[in-house]
Amino acid sequence: MDQDLKSTTGTAAIEHRSFARIGFLGNPSDVYFGRTISFTIGNFWASVKLEPSEHVIIKPHPFHDLVQFNSLDHLLNRLENEGYYGGVRLLMAICKVFRNHCKDNAIQLHQRNFTLSYDTNIPRQTGLSGSSAIVSAALSCLLDFYNVRHLIKLQVRPNLVLNAEKELGIVAGLQDRVAQVYGGLVHMDFSKEHMDKLGHGIYTPMDITLLPPLHLIYAENPSDSGKVHSRVRQRWLDGDELIITSMEEVGKLAEEGRTALLEKDHSKLVQLMNRNFDLRRKMFGDECLGAMNIEMVEVARRVGAASKFTGSGGAVVVFCPEGPSQVKLLEEECKKSGFILEPVKIAPSCLNDSDIQSLG
Repeated sequence: MDQDLKSTTGTAAIEHRSFARIGFLGNPSDVYFGRTISFTIGNFWASVKLEPSEHVIIKPHPFHDLVQFNSLDHLLNRLENEGYYGGVRLLMAICKVFRNHCKDNAIQLHQRNFTLSYDTNIPRQTGLSGSSAIVSAALSCLLDFYNVRHLIKLQVRPNLVLNAEKELGIVAGLQDRVAQVYGGLVHMDFSKEHMDKLGHGIYTPMDITLLPPLHLIYAENPSDSGKVHSRVRQRWLDGDELIITSMEEVGKLAEEGRTALLEKDHSKLVQLMNRNFDLRRKMFGDECLGAMNIEMVEVARRVGAASKFTGSGGAVVVFCPEGPSQVKLLEEECKKSGFILEPVKIAPSCLNDSDIQSLG
């Protein structure tokens, strides 16, 4: 979905799109030396446009970076629904991380300047990686503008996206960034050995046609999904046996899931997806997960479908093994509960020849 455009000045502009992602199996073990399977979806995306300009300019989005309001009540309502932060800070952070990485690795950059702008239709607080989509799309623009795509390894780029978010205090793991940098369906191994030795995991793209038809459930006004990892992480660091053994099992689900996908064993996928959520619930507890998030999972289970979080809450990925008749029942349940249900459109791999060359 990359395209070269002509800006109003007649010089080439660059635009990249980065898709929302679904953590299919194994999340959240990516932050705990585990394994995951994730994929990008065509339902939602963020796009970033880079146009050559005299100065470096980061353009605020007319809606997401609003600083002018009709009234004090409008401002308050806006903050309650959208939070304080738009995408400008994300674009600034990736510019900083990108520049420092190039400096640290003796990658020469030309001195021309640019204007960055962005747009996104990824629903907020749905655990679909809206922030990292903006950052990874911006990174792609910078790689092309400075013509350094072949000099920055594909496996390293998710770290740059994550580092930009860490600059802003966003707590997250590599899984989402890997999915968005690679696109398509990816199996990821974050074992301690790989992370210590390479600074990143082993990422293996898989054929997207291996996935069965899936659906997405989300709420129009979700509750914040941002602080889910906190207490569990401390318990894991403290050597809590329940957390350590549960997290290891979550990671193993991705391995079993890879085999089930390759063998098209759909009844096994149902078990693995449900188990993934049950383990998360056991570790994090209902209060931490939130009543609305749990209800989205329960709605699917009421009709016999498999379901789990796409990320840390806010949206749920569902598999209806019995097909269209079961989907129809799910539609009715979602309507009753006020949730949105839509078919998942898998977005294919976004890698080009330069990206593959950088794997070297």
